Amino acid sequence: MTESKHIITRDQHSVSRKDISDNALKVLYRLNKAGYDAFLVGGGVRDILLGLHPKDFDITTNATPEQIRSLFRNSRIIGRRFKLVHIMFGRDIIEVATFRAHCDSNIEQAKEGMILRDNVYGTIEEDAERRDFTVNALYYSVKDFSVHDYCGGLTDLRKRQLRMIGDPETRYREDPVRMLRAVRLATKLNLSIEPKTLEPITELAPLMEQVPAARLFEEYRKMFLSGKGEDTFKALQELGLLQKLFPATDTLLAEHQDFETFIHAALENTDKRIASDNTVNPAFLIAVFLWQPLLERAHQLETKGMNFNDAFFKSMGYMLSEQSRYISIPKRYSLVIRDIWALQVRLPQRFGKKVWSVLSHPRFRAAYDFLMLRAESDPSLREVADWWTKFQDADKATQQAMLPKNKRRKSKRRRKPKGND
Repeated sequence: MTESKHIITRDQHSVSRKDISDNALKVLYRLNKAGYDAFLVGGGVRDILLGLHPKDFDITTNATPEQIRSLFRNSRIIGRRFKLVHIMFGRDIIEVATFRAHCDSNIEQAKEGMILRDNVYGTIEEDAERRDFTVNALYYSVKDFSVHDYCGGLTDLRKRQLRMIGDPETRYREDPVRMLRAVRLATKLNLSIEPKTLEPITELAPLMEQVPAARLFEEYRKMFLSGKGEDTFKALQELGLLQKLFPATDTLLAEHQDFETFIHAALENTDKRIASDNTVNPAFLIAVFLWQPLLERAHQLETKGMNFNDAFFKSMGYMLSEQSRYISIPKRYSLVIRDIWALQVRLPQRFGKKVWSVLSHPRFRAAYDFLMLRAESDPSLREVADWWTKFQDADKATQQAMLPKNKRRKSKRRRKPKGND
């Protein structure tokens, strides 16, 4: 059951319309004008109260998806598990949901408790109880500029804690992704996870196997591309969740200290890039996480008599296919991962046309960054990494001088190729 309702008036909270996007305000005003109740809810309210600047603004209302759709020509109804309305203002999308009701016989659940389909609508009080964490059950009204708190979310914000609404085990069984959300929000907002909310996670981690791999790719993006990837990785590892997302990675971490160093260097680098508003590609960290598993698989094939290059390139497809059983990797990203990996073989080969081919490759910069991070945990790579650092920024004359002379190149070609580790 929800706790007592508290209405916090305009003079008692810090939420202001100037912190809310103009498009979200348009949606709220139009729904109100049409006679419906409409509230800004969830992360938008939570983050403003924490002094942050949210990018996403979700709205909830007593209007049905069909009624919302009739008010906004620039909208579409999406979702099967729970219908939502996306209202599009160019690239800006405002998501609007109808108040959800309590679980009952009309809600389809799997035998383990996971909700499969849920299009039963209810009151705002029921909607608050159905939300995951108390800090996400805060509602802001533009009618009177008040904040409605049904579950003690404001108290938990003051305590800087993340607390599940209802029985945590039941709620995790309804949707196992809530375990990932708990980790992500706690690290993103620097909140502690309330003990009863934290306790069941390790035991229930195997429930992640029920979640569609496509859905987990989106969760991966949210967790690792929000600026707190390193903290998130550590928390997932401690709670036994990493093993359900990247099993090959988790298995090899204990065996290879340099692999763990490589991963944390990549996560730290990604977090810094996000903090500096630089672009990041979701493919890069997956390439990092699967690097050691790729080498291990290639080594297995080598022991069976396959040469390194064949073993390495054959292992690429195997690793991407295996990983996609847990987190699906869209093709546009798997191609980037393959390029980054393939260039790790080509970067040490600094001869003639090969150098210019590598330098002009569309993925050169990503592959170079990957090599630099590898060099942090493997000193044997420092010389080639430093060479590429100097070469790519040098003028043409210096670049030509850095290349091996013809005689050296020809003599090297006659040598027996060295094996790759």
